Amino acid sequence: MKKILLLILTLITFGATEAKNPPVHRVMSANIRITGLEADNVANRHWDDRKEYMVDVIRSYKPDVVMMQEVIYDSYNYCKKELKGYFAFGFEGPEMDPYTEGYHFIGKNVIFFSKKRYELIASGCYWLSEEPTIAGSISWQTNRARHANWVRVLDRKTGKQMRFIDVHLDHKSPLAKVNQAKLIVQEAAQYQQPFPQILCGDFNSGKTEEQVLHFTENGWTDWYDVLHNGVEFGRTAHGFMGENHPRKGRRIDYILTKGGAKALSCEVITDHRGELYPSDHYFMLAEIVVE
Repeated sequence: MKKILLLILTLITFGATEAKNPPVHRVMSANIRITGLEADNVANRHWDDRKEYMVDVIRSYKPDVVMMQEVIYDSYNYCKKELKGYFAFGFEGPEMDPYTEGYHFIGKNVIFFSKKRYELIASGCYWLSEEPTIAGSISWQTNRARHANWVRVLDRKTGKQMRFIDVHLDHKSPLAKVNQAKLIVQEAAQYQQPFPQILCGDFNSGKTEEQVLHFTENGWTDWYDVLHNGVEFGRTAHGFMGENHPRKGRRIDYILTKGGAKALSCEVITDHRGELYPSDHYFMLAEIVVE
């Protein structure tokens, strides 16, 4: 009888601790750089030179979820092989073009999430255009087709569901960036406010630009900005130069949340090995709890 009572008390205490200190979700945003570009056919920038180190950096932070941008065939196959224990969503499916090799304006946003931590409930893709159900559709003078991939998962630790969204806004057309942001905000709004949503991506925009403000003015929180009291990091797209980049810049990579998700920390990952960087972007990492 005493053993049973002790077990009950232990379970109650564990449950109270879990409620007070909910489990952390380590979420990484990583623009891994399109492979095969002629400009990268030099030491330390070529995919074969940096791919092993890139995966080592990702692994070292033990993320539960990694939301990548600019993933194409060779980088997808490599990451899928090396990131064991993760389920990869967002590469297979409707293509932007008919090619299966090289870079032909295709670069997908792939979500890797821990199979041990999460159960997949639902997933989807929509295109950032006036025809979001048409694969490869282009609107608003966007330079290339852009899309959003998302997964809805069940956290096996808590039994709670949440949604992860991975995006990459256009890099040239201001009109496209604004309308792409509006479409993402509108699509996410179909979920009731308490439902936790985590959005990662390369916005190709600074925090004061209209497209980013559209997120923060419509219920999304930019956790780097909040947790660092508005002090800007600077350039996250550093062109493989890190702190040696000759031009000052802005952070264009983001981790945002909406609903019952909040970040305890949000940092820019600046790891490098001499002149070898994982990518031409710094990655970002947030520790997120679901209330």
